[in-house]
Amino acid sequence: MKIRRILATAVAAAVTTPALLLSVTPAFADDKPAAQTQEKPSIAELEKAAAAAKAAYDDAVAAESAARAALEALLSDTAPLAVAAKAAEAAAALAATAKTDADQAVVDAKAAVDALPETATEEEKTAAATTLTKAEAAAAAAGEAKVAADAKVVEALDARDDERVAAARTLDRAQKATKAALADKTAADEALAKAKEEAGEGGEDCVPEAKLTTVVTGLPSTVVAGTKVDFNLRVTNGTDKTMDEVLPFAYVHATDKSGLKDIDDLVHLQWSPASSSTWKTVDNEHYMDAISPLKAGAHADVKMRLTIDASAPAGNGITFVAGDYFNDNGTCGGNPDLEGYEFLIAAAGSKPGKVDDAKPSTTKPNTSDLKPQSGASASPVSGSLAATGSTSATSQLALASGAALAIGAGAVFVARRRKAGSHV
Repeated sequence: MKIRRILATAVAAAVTTPALLLSVTPAFADDKPAAQTQEKPSIAELEKAAAAAKAAYDDAVAAESAARAALEALLSDTAPLAVAAKAAEAAAALAATAKTDADQAVVDAKAAVDALPETATEEEKTAAATTLTKAEAAAAAAGEAKVAADAKVVEALDARDDERVAAARTLDRAQKATKAALADKTAADEALAKAKEEAGEGGEDCVPEAKLTTVVTGLPSTVVAGTKVDFNLRVTNGTDKTMDEVLPFAYVHATDKSGLKDIDDLVHLQWSPASSSTWKTVDNEHYMDAISPLKAGAHADVKMRLTIDASAPAGNGITFVAGDYFNDNGTCGGNPDLEGYEFLIAAAGSKPGKVDDAKPSTTKPNTSDLKPQSGASASPVSGSLAATGSTSATSQLALASGAALAIGAGAVFVARRRKAGSHV
C-alpha cells in the first residue's frame, strides 16, 4: 500500500470536499478485529528458526551422504564380509572337489576288490579290502567337510547380505530425513522471507523515526505561474546508527483560490539525482533514488524544481516531503508524518514583491472537530504547515492537509506496505 500516496490523496480529497476526509480512514484500519489478532514471531525468532532448520538440513544431507558411501563400500568386493564370503565359497569349492575325489577313490577301491582273481592270495585280498575301507572313511570325512564348508558359505553370504540390507535401510531413512529436513527448511525460509517482506513493506518492524528529518530550503512562499524555481531538500540522519538505504519522498498538490478546484496537472515537481544535470518527475507515488547509505549524523541534499504552467490560476499549493529507511537486516522506519510547506500561486505576470522562503510553522492545524473512524489516529502532527502570510485564502487547504496528516500519523507504519528494493 502506498501510504505516502494515500495520505497526500486524502489532502486532495479533503480540499475538494472536506467531508470525504473521514472516508479514507478505513485504509489505515486493521482488517481483523483486535480480539482475533495473533502474536507473530519476530524476525529475529524466525531467523533463528531458519538457521536451525538449515543446520538440521545440512546434517541430514551429510548423514545421507555418509549412508550412501557406506552402502557403496559394502557393495564392493573388497568389503570384509564380501571377502569372507568369497573365501568361504572357495573353501566350499575345494571341499566339493575333495569329496568328488574321495567318492571316486571308493569306486576305484571297490572295483579293485571285484577284480581280484580267484587265485588272489589272502594278503592281496586283505590289502584290497583295507584300501576300500580307507577310501570309504576318506569319502565320509570329505562329505562332512563339504557339508561344513557349504554351511559356512550360507553363513558368510547371509552376513554379507544382512549388512548390505541394513546399510540400504539406513540410506533410505537418511533420504527420508533429508526430504523432511528440506521441507522444514523451505517452510522456515518462506516464513522468514514473508516476514522480511512485510517488514520491508511496513510490517511490525517498521518504526517511526523522528530523527530522520526532511527539510526544504529555498522554496519561495509565492511562485508566479509560468515560472520555475529551484530549491533544496535536505535529508538528515540524526540518529547514532547508519541507515543502509534512505528513500526521500515528495508530493505536490495545488488548488485555485477557492480551494475547490484541483490544478495538480498545472503544477510540476522534479528532482535531480546526485551529480547529474538531468531532472526526473515526482509522480506523487514513488520514492526518489535511494541514498545508500546515510551514516549517523550525516545529511544528503536533493535538488528540487517546481514549475507552474502559465495557464495556472492564482491559488494555493503545498509540497509534502518525508523520508523512509530500510536496513539490510529487514528493519525499517521513517518520518512519522509528512512535512508540509505551503506556497501561494500568483497569476502569470504578477510581481509578488518581496518573497520569503516557505517554512513550516510552529502552530498546529485545528483538527479537534474531526473525529477519525476506527483504526485511525488523531494524535498531534509533528510536521506542520507553512505560514504564508495569507489568511482565509489558505485556511481550507491548511485544515484539510493538517487533518489528513493527523489521521495518518498513527497509521503510517501500519499501512505502509512497500519493499525497499521496489521503491514503490
